[in-house]
Amino acid sequence: MKYLLLFGLFAVIWWVWSKRKASADVPPARPASPDAEKMVSCAQCGVYLPESDSISEGGQAYCCEAHRAQGRSAERR
Repeated sequence: MKYLLLFGLFAVIWWVWSKRKASADVPPARPASPDAEKMVSCAQCGVYLPESDSISEGGQAYCCEAHRAQGRSAERR
């Protein structure tokens, strides 16, 4: 019985050691950083937002449809 316990102990130690060595050989993967996006400011209120989220009209960027409509009506006056 004593030899069976010693064999089990050595097996567990060997298994832990081999797992630790295998994980040390593989370098950790670096997460891909998202690409930086150009920020624009709303022509009506001045809030900065990503260019992909903005609404563009006439060379101006707006944060929402309501501000785009306000900008359009201000140009007509």
